[in-house]
Amino acid sequence: MSFLDPSWLDLVLLTFMVITAIAVVIVRSVFASVMLMGIFSLLSATLFVVLDAVDVAFTEAAVGAGISVVVFLGALSLIPSPEPPRRTVPVFALLACLACGTLLIGGTLDMPHYGRPDAPIHTHVADVYLAEAEHETGVPNIVTAVLASYRGYDTLGETTVIFTAAIGVMALIGGAWRTRRKTTATDPPPTAASGPMAGRTAEPGRTAEGGVDA
Repeated sequence: MSFLDPSWLDLVLLTFMVITAIAVVIVRSVFASVMLMGIFSLLSATLFVVLDAVDVAFTEAAVGAGISVVVFLGALSLIPSPEPPRRTVPVFALLACLACGTLLIGGTLDMPHYGRPDAPIHTHVADVYLAEAEHETGVPNIVTAVLASYRGYDTLGETTVIFTAAIGVMALIGGAWRTRRKTTATDPPPTAASGPMAGRTAEPGRTAEGGVDA
């Protein structure tokens, strides 16, 4: 079996994805977690390329490894101080994650094997799309026909969700940035009373700086 065989590539990519996901949870630095999330998105995009889903890979690389990382870094720049470390173990959250993970793994056991020709996805509407897409929609590209015609409302909904999320992120970051600038602009200038000599009075015949009063 060649190393370039798709099964080997899938195994290597999935292994790196699992290692990266565990590292995201373990590392203490938020900046390192953001960088690891970007690496995870790039690995996911590479896996989509191996699965011949290049269009999905482009979206994952642009949104997951590009825009999301920039947004997270922008949010980190607005945080005044790091979050204090937890002193207790979140037992309930840990049990909930283990339960959800067990259910998800159990659900995958009933899924058809990858590449199985008689899987429902290949026998339900795929043949109809391949045979009638260009005739019914007038679009020669089958992927475009499915996304823009057969699943037009679904694509419109996804675009609306992404647009709304982008507006929300811009509003949050913009509002925090304006508040930060306004607070900086209204802070009083430092005075002598706020320096290291604050609270000390000058002796008779001497100034506050230690000189002799004429």
